[in-house]
Amino acid sequence: MKQPLAYVHPDAKIADNVVIEPFVSIDHDVVIGEGTRIGSSVTILPGTRIGKNCIIFPGAVIGAVPQDLKFRGEYTTVEIGDNNTIREFVTINRGTAAKNRTIVGNNNLIMAYVHIAHDCKVGDFTILGNNTQLAGEVIVDDWAILSGMCGVHQFCHIGSHVMIGGGSLVRKDVPPYIKASREPLSYVGINSIGLRRRKVTNEKIREIQDIYRFIYQKGLNIAQAVELIEAEMPATQERDEILLFVKDSKRGIIRGYLPD
Repeated sequence: MKQPLAYVHPDAKIADNVVIEPFVSIDHDVVIGEGTRIGSSVTILPGTRIGKNCIIFPGAVIGAVPQDLKFRGEYTTVEIGDNNTIREFVTINRGTAAKNRTIVGNNNLIMAYVHIAHDCKVGDFTILGNNTQLAGEVIVDDWAILSGMCGVHQFCHIGSHVMIGGGSLVRKDVPPYIKASREPLSYVGINSIGLRRRKVTNEKIREIQDIYRFIYQKGLNIAQAVELIEAEMPATQERDEILLFVKDSKRGIIRGYLPD
């Protein structure tokens, strides 16, 4: 259902039951899946793909060209999955030649004024708090929560089930399952409340705590911690996920909290 005051390019592919409110602008080379609702004054630009049952609130801009001086007009996309809520004045930019696309998965809550820059990859079931800003090529894994006013440096990787405190500046990678806050951003414990909400057992939570004791609480460097974890902790999905994240980190992981 399109309001008469909305503009939809004739080449856009819009499912029949998409609701398009007044003053929306939808350009060519746009695909929008069934059940999605586009709020007033939303702008959707070429190269945008939006899945089913999304809600996009007024003022959002999806698919604008990257804010990257290396961008030379190459064909790139924004690909947004199903069941996402995208609140007021969110901006999600297209990719560049680096990755060719910006990706947002399924079932995410992206709060007002969030910016997702070129070539970012946001997983499923994440929450990006009000005015959180992701620079280019940031990865946010499933179930991560970034509280309001977080700023994330380009190329950073935020692991699954992470909880980052409000107003944080993320300059290094944040490993899975932890809470991070303070300045500079530091490990402050396991995200045990979030894990319990997702039906993770107490036994698994204790296992994750034991792994992070090697990394953050025994005075070891990362190589020593990894070696001891591999030698002393049995292989599990969680252990291997943490070790792979740490080994693959390009920017290095955040530090442990050092009390004053």
